Amino acid sequence: MSLCAGSDSKLGVVHAKATGAWGEFECTRDISDFTSVAFLRKVSEKTKALARLTTAAGEKGSSDTARDICGFALKMFTKEGNWNFVGNDLPVFFIRNAVKFSSLNRSHKHHPQTNVPDSTMFWDFHNNNQEGVHCLMQLFGGCDTSKIHFKPDSGIQNLDSNEAVQLAGEEPDYHIQDLYNAIERGDHPLVMDPKEAETYHWNIFDITHIWPQKGNPPRPIGRLTLNRNPVNRFQGSEQAAFSPSTMIPGIGSSADPMLQARMFSYPDAARYRCRAIVLSTSIRLTREMGQCGWMSVPPSVPSVLVQQTLPTMRVGGQSHLVFSSEATDEDFEQPRDLWEIFKNNSEDEIFAKNVAAHVGKALPQVQKVTIEMFSRADKEVEEAIQKALEVLDSKRWRGHRA
Repeated sequence: MSLCAGSDSKLGVVHAKATGAWGEFECTRDISDFTSVAFLRKVSEKTKALARLTTAAGEKGSSDTARDICGFALKMFTKEGNWNFVGNDLPVFFIRNAVKFSSLNRSHKHHPQTNVPDSTMFWDFHNNNQEGVHCLMQLFGGCDTSKIHFKPDSGIQNLDSNEAVQLAGEEPDYHIQDLYNAIERGDHPLVMDPKEAETYHWNIFDITHIWPQKGNPPRPIGRLTLNRNPVNRFQGSEQAAFSPSTMIPGIGSSADPMLQARMFSYPDAARYRCRAIVLSTSIRLTREMGQCGWMSVPPSVPSVLVQQTLPTMRVGGQSHLVFSSEATDEDFEQPRDLWEIFKNNSEDEIFAKNVAAHVGKALPQVQKVTIEMFSRADKEVEEAIQKALEVLDSKRWRGHRA
C-alpha cells in the first residue's frame, strides 16, 4: 500500500498536463560557421530525441484547447551528453524579471477561493506588469515564431474560439490524442553577429521582445521527426525531467535573467517532484554518463581514454546584463508592429473579440485599465476592444431580457 501511495510523481506547478513522443533529429545543413556543437556540424547525422508537449496553466484533466501558452521540451541524446531544449509556442514571454514568475503563474491558475479561472485576477496582474503586452497580443492573436523554430510539415494550424470551446467539452485531450494517432499512422534558428548584439537598440536577451528576421534571416539546420509513442507514457513524459541547465559542449547560457532562474528552478522542481532516484533512471541517462549507485547501466568512459576538448565560449558584455522590469515606450513598439500584421491578415477583429471575451468577465475597473494598456500600443487596438466589449455586452443584455 505504501508503494502504491508513493508511486506517482507530483504534478508540476506549470506545464502539468503533457504528452510525450520519441523521435530523432537529423542535421541537414553544416552550420559549423557559427556553432561548435558536434551534432549540428555533421550533415545526415541522426540524434535520438524525446519530446514533451504541454499546456502551461492547465492542470491534469484540463482541456488541451483552452487559450494558453503551449510548452515544447526536447531532450537530445547526443554523443557528448544530453541537451535539453525547453521552449514555448510563442516567441516572447510575459515578464523579464524572474521574481514575478510566482505571481504570474498564480494569476493564470484557478482562483484560490472559488477554484475556477478568474479573468479579474489574470488581467489585474498584466495591467500592473505591462512589459508583457507583446506576449498578450501573441496569445490572443494568431501568429507564431521563435529564435529557434520547429515548424510542422503540415503548416501552423490553429483553432478559433468556437472550435476550442466545442472541443474542450467533447474531447479535452484533443491534442494528446491527435499526436498519438498521427505517430501511429506514420503520417530554423536566427543568428546575430555578436558585434551587432553589443549595440542593438534593445537588449537582445529581453524575452519580451523578438529578433526581427529582416536583418537576421532564419537558417535551416535540421529536421525533427517524432515517430514513436512511449510504451510507458508516465515514464516518457512525467519522469523525463527537462532542464535548460542540461547542456553539452558548444551550448551555453545567455544573460537572460529568466533563463538563469529556470536553470536553477527546473532541476530543483524535478528533485522535489520525482525524487533523486528517478532522476537517474534510464530515460534521463546520457549515452556516456557517470553513475551513482549500483544500477544496470554502464559507467562513464574514463576520461583518460576519451580526450575531450571543451570549446571556448564567448560571454556577452556588461550591457547585456542590464535589465529593468518597468514597462517603457520601447515595450510597445513590437506590439504596434504586430497590430499592423493583424490588420494586414484580417486578424484584428479576431484579436479584439478574443480579448473582449476574456477580459469581459473581469471587474469593470480591471477592464478599463486593460483597455488603457493596449491603447499604448495603438489607439486602434483600444477602439477595437471597446467595440467588441460593447457587442458582447449587448448580446448579454438581450439574452438577459429574453
